[in-house]
Amino acid sequence: MYQSFTVKDIAKHVPSRLKILRKYLASIKLDGFIVPRSDVHQGEYVIERDERLSWLTGFTGSAGTAIILSQKAGLFVDGRYRAQVKSEVNQNDFEIVPFPHTTLSRWIKINTSPNSQIGFDPWLMSNIQISKIKKKLKGTDIKLTPLRRNPIDHIWHDQPKAKKTKAKIHPIEFAGESHQKKRERLALKLREIDAKAAVITLPDSIAWLLNIRGNDIPRNPVMQCFAILFDDAKIKLYVQKEKVSDITDHLGIDISILPPSSFIKTLKLFDEPILLDRDSVPYAVASACSQPIIKRDPCILPKARKNAVEISGAINAHTRDAVAMIEFLAWLDAHKHNILTEIDIVKKLEKERRKDPMLQDISFDTIAGTGANGAIVHYRVSTKTNSIIENGHLLVLDSGGQYIDGTTDVTRTIAIGDVTEEKRTSYTQVLKCMIAVSRLRWPKNLSGHDIESIGRFHLWQAHRDFDHGLGHGVGSYLNVHEGPQRLSRTSDIPLEPGMILSNEPGYYREGKYGIRIENLLVVEAALAPSDGDKHREMLCWRTLTLVPLERKLIQKDKLTSNEIKWLNEYHLEVNKKINNLVSLTAQQWLNKATAPI
Repeated sequence: MYQSFTVKDIAKHVPSRLKILRKYLASIKLDGFIVPRSDVHQGEYVIERDERLSWLTGFTGSAGTAIILSQKAGLFVDGRYRAQVKSEVNQNDFEIVPFPHTTLSRWIKINTSPNSQIGFDPWLMSNIQISKIKKKLKGTDIKLTPLRRNPIDHIWHDQPKAKKTKAKIHPIEFAGESHQKKRERLALKLREIDAKAAVITLPDSIAWLLNIRGNDIPRNPVMQCFAILFDDAKIKLYVQKEKVSDITDHLGIDISILPPSSFIKTLKLFDEPILLDRDSVPYAVASACSQPIIKRDPCILPKARKNAVEISGAINAHTRDAVAMIEFLAWLDAHKHNILTEIDIVKKLEKERRKDPMLQDISFDTIAGTGANGAIVHYRVSTKTNSIIENGHLLVLDSGGQYIDGTTDVTRTIAIGDVTEEKRTSYTQVLKCMIAVSRLRWPKNLSGHDIESIGRFHLWQAHRDFDHGLGHGVGSYLNVHEGPQRLSRTSDIPLEPGMILSNEPGYYREGKYGIRIENLLVVEAALAPSDGDKHREMLCWRTLTLVPLERKLIQKDKLTSNEIKWLNEYHLEVNKKINNLVSLTAQQWLNKATAPI
């Protein structure tokens, strides 16, 4: 979908909203307030009622934090959003602060006076976030104060209400393991560390554990709820009863349904060791526990390691998704001389995906950025920004589907008409980075940060780089951005067989064009060399995505023989697996798109 509203619809209200918020903060004796983009589950994607940061600032990115002081306000965004924020936020209202180069604690110390009291919503910030800020503020008289009610909620009079949706069963033929076996497996791990229970606040963890899916958050098939898993494999599930009224038989007698209002009360009365996730547990939850064991959510790694059924589902989902993509690309090529806009592109591609009866939803709002819009990493077209696809443009198309058997995410950069050699050079550099990662073998126990630079090497050689991670984890008919596995400089999670990640290097020239290529890959054990010499166990990738790359943008003379071999073999596999599944027109296009270079 695309945004029917414009940024200006929000921006025109920002000065008055800031004024009202500051007046309210003064009335409760606060010198400042932290506004993160998050919800009570610390999720990346939030429902409309939780879009507090956007409502206050006009910034629509999926990550950011604002700090509102009496005379000044800072909006912290990372490299993915520095182009986008300039077009959405008035810098007379907010100082745009480059995060993480400047931390929240450093900015607070510079811009506040001694004895300042900075408020925060203890549900919207994690325990580790607050701990880090407090540690950096130690030695100052600046205090962080948890609030009972969020000030934004106090002044946002037409704040939307959460929708009441019902959970559904995720069938065993797609899950591959019953929720009873999952609970028993995790309960054993709790007993091994002498934990009597584990708090689970991430909706996708609960969805995976109980083999259920929901519709509370757009594009993310999860139900918003909390859970406590006990060492006897029983669960207390804190959710409105009407949400699970259709799945009570599936949940069974070991799952108790309780109102969300009793969640904190239960934790305060629980006087035994209880596991809390180190990265995501809200400050409010951690503060309620008397004997916390700070480790990792017990679902996180088992969920990341896809079982054989989930991997098979992912392969099937990517095959069908490729059909939709190839039908779309063939259509686009046939209509390249027509007047088309970014919204036309979004509508047509989503229409192709929705032909598949196994599609439940798209996996995120489709990114279709042409020309300068392609340089905005997480661009989302609106009726205001909608641009015409013009000759000489590069079109960055990042999209995916939520299928009942798997989640997809694919990016292709498409040449519209004749493009410059500079753009072909840039594309070829990005392609070389993508191929380098795809061909990689690496020793077991290495993490994302150990191999991430390989996906930047050819760009670095040209004094170029990109300001987002090389790859993120992907769920199995769950969140398209799934932790903890990542290809990033900060990831310390060893890559293991069954983990699915994206491989998406890019290059962006602000105000001119963008390039990104993305395939999804699954980690597998690498076969030993043919000579039988096996010095150590190695891992490798299996590519799941089956969509041709843009031949018109490839400079063959800049590729090595091994890179050409990989590209031709990849295109041969795409043609072999997809050719008989698409229309005659798409077959003809596919044959040309996958011909050897």
